Amino acid sequence: MTERQKDRPWLMRTYAGHSTAEASNELYRRNLAKGQTGLSVAFDLPTQTGYDSDHILARGEVGRVGVPVAHLGDMRRLFRDIPLEQMNTSMTINATAMWLLAMYQVVAEEQGADITRLQGTTQNDIVKEYLSRGTHVFPPGPSLRLTTDMITYTVNNIPKWNPINICSYHLQEAGATPVQEISYAMSTAIAVLDAVFASGQVPEDRKGDVVARISFFVNAGVRFVEEMCKMRAFGRIWDRITRERYGIENPKQRRFRYGVQVNSLGLTEAQPENNVQRIVLEMLAVTLSKDARARAVQLPAWNEALGLPRPWDQQWSLRIQQVLAHESDLLEYDDIFAGSHVIEAKVSGLVTECLEEIERIQGMGGAMAAVESGYLKSQLVSSHAERRARIEAGEEKIVGVNCYESTEPNPLTADLDTAIMTVDPANEARVVASLHAWRDDRDEARAQESLSALKKAAAGSDNLMAATLECVRAGVTTGEWSWALRDVFGEFRAPTGVSSAPVAVTAEAGTPLAAVRAKVTRTADDLGSGKLRLLVGKPGLDGHSNGAEQIAVRARDAGFEVVYQGIRLTPEQIVSAAVAEDVHCVGLSILSGSHAELVPDVLARLRATGADDVPVIVGGIIPSADATALRAAGVAAVFTPKDFGITEIIGRIVDEIRKANHLDPLEVPA
Repeated sequence: MTERQKDRPWLMRTYAGHSTAEASNELYRRNLAKGQTGLSVAFDLPTQTGYDSDHILARGEVGRVGVPVAHLGDMRRLFRDIPLEQMNTSMTINATAMWLLAMYQVVAEEQGADITRLQGTTQNDIVKEYLSRGTHVFPPGPSLRLTTDMITYTVNNIPKWNPINICSYHLQEAGATPVQEISYAMSTAIAVLDAVFASGQVPEDRKGDVVARISFFVNAGVRFVEEMCKMRAFGRIWDRITRERYGIENPKQRRFRYGVQVNSLGLTEAQPENNVQRIVLEMLAVTLSKDARARAVQLPAWNEALGLPRPWDQQWSLRIQQVLAHESDLLEYDDIFAGSHVIEAKVSGLVTECLEEIERIQGMGGAMAAVESGYLKSQLVSSHAERRARIEAGEEKIVGVNCYESTEPNPLTADLDTAIMTVDPANEARVVASLHAWRDDRDEARAQESLSALKKAAAGSDNLMAATLECVRAGVTTGEWSWALRDVFGEFRAPTGVSSAPVAVTAEAGTPLAAVRAKVTRTADDLGSGKLRLLVGKPGLDGHSNGAEQIAVRARDAGFEVVYQGIRLTPEQIVSAAVAEDVHCVGLSILSGSHAELVPDVLARLRATGADDVPVIVGGIIPSADATALRAAGVAAVFTPKDFGITEIIGRIVDEIRKANHLDPLEVPA
């Protein structure tokens, strides 16, 4: 082999943040000392959805899935002793992306940094929030304006910053096929670029600079040959769109630039040690092919289906990357798939199908119109339902879940309570107290003046970044900035996609669903209620609605009347709906870790209304000790990711309804 210089490794990140800015800062500095080459900041749900930590909807969510950042003081503490001019920072933030970037810029300025040298990425893809992740705040039109203003501001003022990371990652988590993942992400990119160029804020000769700063955040599943082909197809389609639609001649500006987090949807609670090899295979999909290699990689931890990973678990994932980059010979070769007929045929097929789907979406008026009509969401819910059906039928095999289920005792999870990290429940009170102290100590007149100026700018057509920067400097909080814009733009509740999802599992005689339908019909007759009614509720700020949607769709197909109002509800709203709809069961879905706060509140409110005979079931990422506590508090059943059989879950729900109403159990298999 001819001696050639090794390629430079990709950026290695660990997605991290929890509890407080101080605790997260300590974690970041420790990770950087271990050889991590970039930061990836996880913000908590109140920060992502524009609420301060003392808002009613923030209860139980503060510091759970990320770090709470309510104001400039928090941002200073988050990056203390980390020189931002030398850092490459990815921030997973969308609806409030402009606000967090403004705080990041001000902290960098306070450090003495030249902001034109700042490097990093704000996720800032609102379309996938409507479809899969649920941290949207404003309607599509105003959201697109915020994105446009950020892109034009960064191109002109922070030229090395990636102002948007168009995310197909979350689409795959919501059930997208490779064709849907590419097509929906590309349609989003088209909507964003069309809006930026239509805004008049970018001169014609700077269009290439805008395109060059568009980056993507992609998912890689365990079918790693298909996933690698997907990445090659992504690059080919992006090159074509940017050249043909936008006239970008410079091939460097047309390059498909992406970071990746490998698939979390496929991580299992059962035999979680198998997640390590899944993560390795998924990483290979985005690193093996030089021509389609990720620019940055972050890997989940083996125990993420169980709860919050510990620093050691995150270190293990970082070491997986380092072994591949530094011990293997991967970076010594040109693209090892060049000339493969198999790969070329697969890539060409994906490109053809994706261009057809992109054209279909453009015919509907583009990505934003396809969001508002519910088309994109219903397609994802359908794809996810079909995948779940294949797993339940054993057609799609998952080791340790629906095959090879016998196992030796697992030393990694022998003591489950120490196998994951828990956030101190007292943390929330400390964060709230700190927030109140910040508000008390600021120049209130300046803060209110800056908020008035922000509202005025939002009601007009000025770029909102200047007014946002002044709000940061004036000590405004995350919630106040968001509420000022809510007052002008309004809020948006995205389509759920449940009612229009087609039937994914047949109920022919002899099938499990037919047996459950018989139980549903018999129980409804016994109760004289016409139909059994199930309320599926998402309390708090957790927007990961995939599981709730699948339960709702399958319950509908089993003969239930389903009440599902989407995400982001208070316990009070859920109980009010349960009473108004006279439901027979309440199902709560929580993946953010706020179950210990919110579930007992729902139970107490139901009892207060006299509806204490309505069983409450709970699903989510719930540690075993918490599940025991919830059952002791009165929860009828707790389901976690190991309970993959949705039809069986629906059968269990019927059993709990019968038990709560003192009906004899039915000996119908489910």
